Amino acid sequence: MSGPLGGSGLGLPHIAASDNTDQYADADNDPTVVEWSTLDSGNGFTLAAPGTATCAVSGVYKITYSAQLVNTANSIQNATFWLKVNGTNVANSSTIFTIPARKSAGVPSYVCGVSEVEFPLIAGDNVGLWWGTDLHATSGGAAGVWIYSRAAQTTPMAYPATPSALGSIIFVSS
Repeated sequence: MSGPLGGSGLGLPHIAASDNTDQYADADNDPTVVEWSTLDSGNGFTLAAPGTATCAVSGVYKITYSAQLVNTANSIQNATFWLKVNGTNVANSSTIFTIPARKSAGVPSYVCGVSEVEFPLIAGDNVGLWWGTDLHATSGGAAGVWIYSRAAQTTPMAYPATPSALGSIIFVSS
């Protein structure tokens, strides 16, 4: 059965997840998994702690993610993101984001890093997003780069929360 604009009633495998906490790399140049605390929608995937999803249906998938990066250091810093499947790096999946030096002592620089990768997954595969930075920040401490979140705001204008990370995995083809 189809609708006027295409398929109707299709339930293709997908997952969308987010996280609303600040995320810090463990050390400079140290691979750290991106965490996903909220399952926003899903069918054919399970969200597993601390930051992976398990695929139930084999196929080709498009993985899209974004991370709200902040730099509090006095110099330009890089953050690199990549995918791992079953603990192994996915070839050609890394993206480097360059975050400008902070604007002033109390005003950090922000970059929303967005990327997407398309590749096959096999039922049972466990996929995760990893990241590292050349200068990691610490909670309430050292200046550097981290993945930033912000609660919903009412002033100076009202807007919803800013998740530290957003991600989706969408079925493309069998």
